[in-house]
Amino acid sequence: MWCYRGGSISAEPRINDRIRVPEVRLVGPSGEQVGIVPLAKALELAQEYDLDLVEVAANARPPVCKLMDYGKFKYESAMKAREARKNQAHTVIKEMKLRPKIDPHDYDTKKGHVVRFLKQGDKVKITIMFRGREQSRPELGYRLLQRLAEDVQDLGFVESNPKQDGRNMIMVLGPHKKKTEAMAEARQAQEARKAEAKANPGKSQNAAEIEHVEVEAPAEEPAEA
Repeated sequence: MWCYRGGSISAEPRINDRIRVPEVRLVGPSGEQVGIVPLAKALELAQEYDLDLVEVAANARPPVCKLMDYGKFKYESAMKAREARKNQAHTVIKEMKLRPKIDPHDYDTKKGHVVRFLKQGDKVKITIMFRGREQSRPELGYRLLQRLAEDVQDLGFVESNPKQDGRNMIMVLGPHKKKTEAMAEARQAQEARKAEAKANPGKSQNAAEIEHVEVEAPAEEPAEA
């Protein structure tokens, strides 16, 4: 498997004949410390083991090199990076708009959406929209935002305090629960529902119909109160 890899790729370490130093601190295939050896000796050992000599710490004096299957190493690193990207969860910022004189029913509906967003691990931007003479009463918006923050304090916290933005007042709520944790819990709940569906087909179907009504109904509410 010994081979020369030419070309200049700054993102990759120097390997084999591309290493240009008189001696290296050599690490064996299993991670054992061989010690400081001449470069020629390190290259000779790489050939004997049918492995590559890879510079893993170029800034060390002398540079640290390891005997390894570089092709396999690159493949495994790419797979790990791919898996990490797959499992990575990006926090989404949802937005909920309210009027300063919102009626109780609409407030409860809006709060329900905020609760759902925070449970999902998303941030929520709350916007209070002032119109006409309401702009002279910013305290109405501030009190409403304060009330909402207190109502959902078990699920989220005030990440950005209320501030005036033109005709609007804005506050950002952050979730206590990380997005990855929320996704894991959602997957567990889904698996539990599937298991229940297999055990009790009729009961699970009725429960799913009820859940569908409860979840879908709020979506018909207007985004602006």
